[in-house]
Parts: sequence; C-alpha cells; structure tokens
Amino acid sequence: MAVTAVVGLGAAACGTGGDSGEQSTGPVKLRFLSLAWQKESLQANKDLVAKWNAEHPDIQVEYVQGDWNSVHDQLLTSFEGGDAPDVFQYESAAIGEFSKQGYLADLSGLLPADFKGQISQGVWDTVTHDGKITGIPFLLESQVVIANKKLLDAAGVAVPPADGGWTWDEFQANAAKLTKPGQYGAAWALKSPTNRVMNLALNYDGKFFYTDGGKTEVRVGDAEKQVPQRIHDMIYAAKSASPDALGMSGADTLPGFFAGKYAMLPGSVSLRQQMVEQAPAGFDWVTLPPMKGNSANQAANPQTLSISADSKAQQQAMQFLEFFLNPANMATLAKGDWLVPTGTKANEELVKLTGGKQGWDVAADSAADLTIAPFQTVDGYPEWKTKYATPALQQYFANKITIDQLGTQLVDGGKQVLK
Repeated sequence: MAVTAVVGLGAAACGTGGDSGEQSTGPVKLRFLSLAWQKESLQANKDLVAKWNAEHPDIQVEYVQGDWNSVHDQLLTSFEGGDAPDVFQYESAAIGEFSKQGYLADLSGLLPADFKGQISQGVWDTVTHDGKITGIPFLLESQVVIANKKLLDAAGVAVPPADGGWTWDEFQANAAKLTKPGQYGAAWALKSPTNRVMNLALNYDGKFFYTDGGKTEVRVGDAEKQVPQRIHDMIYAAKSASPDALGMSGADTLPGFFAGKYAMLPGSVSLRQQMVEQAPAGFDWVTLPPMKGNSANQAANPQTLSISADSKAQQQAMQFLEFFLNPANMATLAKGDWLVPTGTKANEELVKLTGGKQGWDVAADSAADLTIAPFQTVDGYPEWKTKYATPALQQYFANKITIDQLGTQLVDGGKQVLK
C-alpha cells in the first residue's frame, strides 16, 4: 500500500456546540481524520469536505490526513490525551477495542432510519459492540476472480453474469479446462492465507470459532476444511493451480498473468485497479463474480467512520457523515478506492457512474453477500492468526502436513490463545 505522510491530530479541542450546550461565538468546528491515500480517493475526500464547508458556514470541517500504518497508535494517544478528532476513518476489525474502552460515540440514536436501511444488518453487525453501533461501515472488499478473456474463449469457458457466479465445483472444473503445458488454470496468491481462508470459509458455513456458554473455542470440521482442501486439490491433485504462487501476494502474480502463465486470479476486488493501470495494451480481462459453495457469503471487514465519544458536536458530526456518505458520494469514494460501497443505492449509483465497466457491475453485486463472520468478534483472533493459523496454513498449502494435521494445529492454537 502506498502511504502518505502523517499529520498530527493537533492539540485543538473537539468541536464545540451541539450536545454539550456550550455557547460558541463562531461556527461549530469539526476535525475529520481521513485515511484516504490513493490519488482519486484523496481528491474525492478533500472535494467533499470543501463542498460541505461551502454549503454549511455554521458547521466547518477541518480535513486531517492520517496514515493506515500508524493510525492505531495515533488514535489511542489522542483518545487518552483528550484531543481525539470528532470524526475518523478506520475499519470494523479495529474499532472494537476502542468501543469497549468507551472512546466511541454510540450512533444508534443519531443514525437516520433511511440512511441505516441502506446497509444490510450483517454489515451493521460488524460495527455493533455490546448493543452499540460505534461506526458507519461504508467501503467493503470482496473476493472475486480476475480472468484472461482470450484464454477463456480459447477453452470454450463462458463468462458468468455479474449476479451468477460459478460454484466451486464449476470453478475447479474450468480451471482444469484452462490448464495445459505452460499454462495453469489459476494462481492462488497465498503469502497471507489466513484472512483469505477465513473469508471464503463462509461459502460453506465454515466458522472456525464457536462460542458456547461464554467460552470460545476453535473447531475444524467438514465445513471448515472445504476451502483449504479445494485449493490444495487444485495445486496437488488436479495440478490446475500454480504451486509457484503460494508465496506471492496478489500483485506478485500479475506478470505471470499478463504473460498467459495463469488464466485466472482469485483475489480482491481491488486488484482491478492494477489491471487497469498495468495490463499491456490490448490485454482483454474480465471480472468474474464471487464463487458459491452453500452460498456466496464472505466475511465483511468494512472501512468505517466513527464519532469520538468526547466530541461536543456529535449531532453536527452525524449531519456531516450523512452528507459525506449519501449514495452519490459513497459511490464516488468507492470508485476512488476500487472497493464496494455498503449502501444499496450507492451501488446503483456506482454502476451508473461507471457503466458497469472494469468489473464494477460484479463489484456492486458482491456487496449483498458480505456479512459478519465469527472470527471478527474474537478478541484473540489477531494472535491466533499470526502465531498459529498462518504458519499452519502455509505448511498445509506447501503439502508438508495433512488436512487433519492442519485442523489439529488450528485447534491447539485456539486452546493457547482463547484461555
């Protein structure tokens, strides 16, 4: 990820007026910490703030540039020091900690009903902690398949419609059709395999984390084994997926993809940006919808916008967010980041804005399948992922352990972390 320079949050107090009842001689002032970093997204954020300020002289928003690599410590310091921004961007997986510490405002009573109704309950669940909504989810990242259209046509493989993705069986069968000497049907970039497996496991209702009587444990049954087993089979049984891609990131696979070494790349919907920016002239690529098991469900870890509990202008902050995230604006923000908007009307706007080209029709349609996954509510997940799940999955995909040994390592890791 490209990064931008970090600008300190400053020592100015949060916005005044609003909930506090304090008297103010000037406009209410809000500070908005944005993590936008891509050129188009940065411009969209700044333009929207400027438009708001021009139209709302009584509520002025100061744009503050943050950085994904340092924002956690930056926010923690500002919360503890009492100088947090009124509004800030982050992600659902990270705000739970701040929510439990009481640093985030409960938005339940501030959210307009029609605004809230644009986003599915499963996505709202990712930002709900102890019954309190402490963030507005606005951008999503789904897992799709990028394919070389020329190679699909040559093998007689038809491109499915945006709302009709292949089943896993169909994907595996088509990958086999697309495999021949010097060409693999697919390349699974599995340098960081855990989130990929956790996300796609929902296709088969694979939960991994089960809570009974207040105690959480890791279980690996048939549902949890489906996705890793299928990927492993493609690499070692059908030999339709390249073993060389195991240590790669999504971007690392692109030279081989452009050279015709791989016909399909399962990966993030944001990979389309690299396709537009890096594909050779005349290279014909398509975006295929998410694969289906029992469902096409995937885990949602949306980017979020929250209001600090200490903000003295929470109502005005919500007015700004309602404007910032209206359907047209949310579509513009999603386009700038090559991600998927959470709102149904925003997705409609996005397809209109782009004509559905460059896979935007598929991206928009995929939003309906994104929901909360059990691992997202487990406090020990980051430690389990780093210490146990990632090494075990890397061993399994390298064919060094069996699927049952993988399950044992994941369960044993859970016993160490989830005490």
